[in-house]
Amino acid sequence: MDFTLIRSRRKSISIEIHSNAQVIVRAPIQMPNEKIQAFFEKKQKWIQSHLAHLQANQMEAQPKWTKAELDALIHQAQQYIPERVAHFAPILGVDYQKISIGTQRSRWGSCSSTGNLRFNCVLMACPAPVLDYVVVHELCHRKQMNHSALFWQEVAHIIPEYQIHRTWLKEHGGRLIDRLR
Repeated sequence: MDFTLIRSRRKSISIEIHSNAQVIVRAPIQMPNEKIQAFFEKKQKWIQSHLAHLQANQMEAQPKWTKAELDALIHQAQQYIPERVAHFAPILGVDYQKISIGTQRSRWGSCSSTGNLRFNCVLMACPAPVLDYVVVHELCHRKQMNHSALFWQEVAHIIPEYQIHRTWLKEHGGRLIDRLR
């Protein structure tokens, strides 16, 4: 586990855990690194306990999607996502079959070998460029049914900044998906 070390004119050593799960160790200027590391390791159980408590509180702060909210997301997705697929498919030079919308708990989208596309309705709670990235990602599977370098070149050809959107999903998407559970 990493921590941020802040040295200052103080006499004792302390640990802070911020709401973003950042761990900060405050130590006297002259304290040896070995002593700081030993203190940090000695406090691992306390740190883990507080991080787990913080995570539990953040999970509780995110209410589960209600049936009405999910129905609304599905309805919005059924209207919006096919429009985005229809927009990007000719640009990529691909065809597709059926588009379906669901509440998958582990995927944002999928593409079958026959060209059926499936998207998660929770995409409607994401920024529009992130949703477009997922649409392009799935359509690129019509050319490359894998995640090879050629696949990512196809994605980058349409959305050069796709890594920003992919990172957004990794950093924020989990909280949206967790609301399905």
